[in-house]
Amino acid sequence: MTVELKNDYLTVQINEAGAELSSVRSADGIEYMWQADAKYWGRHAPVLFPIVGRLKDDQYTVAGQSYAMGQHGFARDHVFTVVSQTATSAVLELTDSSETRQRYPYAFRLRLHYTLTEHQLTVGYDVHNPANQDLLFSIGGHPAFNVPLADPVGQLSNYHVTVAPKRVYEHIPLQAPLNDAANADDLDLTKPLPLTRELFKDDAIILNLEHRETTLMLSSDLDDHGVAMTIEDAPYVGLWSPYPAEAPFVCLEPWWGIADNVQADGQLSHKMGINRLAPKQTFNAQYDVKFF
Repeated sequence: MTVELKNDYLTVQINEAGAELSSVRSADGIEYMWQADAKYWGRHAPVLFPIVGRLKDDQYTVAGQSYAMGQHGFARDHVFTVVSQTATSAVLELTDSSETRQRYPYAFRLRLHYTLTEHQLTVGYDVHNPANQDLLFSIGGHPAFNVPLADPVGQLSNYHVTVAPKRVYEHIPLQAPLNDAANADDLDLTKPLPLTRELFKDDAIILNLEHRETTLMLSSDLDDHGVAMTIEDAPYVGLWSPYPAEAPFVCLEPWWGIADNVQADGQLSHKMGINRLAPKQTFNAQYDVKFF
């Protein structure tokens, strides 16, 4: 089933499966979201929960018990319940179950909030801890945007990402699929970052945002169309497109978490970037995307 939001400018579709944003189409027919062609990547914008990225050996330990979990967690593979919906907003929910507890020994309530305002879509996360013990989790987004957008003859190399504030960012390299933060280097983003296929030869480009509000604009000189993502309080953002395939999309990924470090010991409580939520408390985060 699909939830639809609509105003005078945009029509948005969200799949109940995974609470995944699957389409953002302008009134003049521009489709901004990647349409999940499995030849390159069979997803649109998966919700990453309760981990972001990969675990070392695809497993982790809590209270002496080992659990297996695949890349980006399990939320993207579960059907969410529509809690509320209006013409321009929707809330979808996933809670723990006997199935999730086989892989993740925590009670939780995860809600995705989608709000459409003129040319902007706000994506909000809230993670509630209903239990009497701390909840350990990561969460993030993985939206993929079509490249090119309006101009059918464009390609990845016609596009660039402009980051504000303009500054030198810490770049966290990957020894795919794990992060190698000890060997972080600097990435000068005082000017737009040209996109090339080679940019992604070592997997995603990960920036340390230091929880500062940051905007990333994906655009080109071909036309006046693009997207601008503003992330309010995330520690990391990833940029990704498949390599070496000539995939016609780019992902801008706000992360409240990160893949395991190469030195990870497997203890979830020691995991780099893990969030610890106290009993009965709720974690809130969001990002906005303007479509132009």
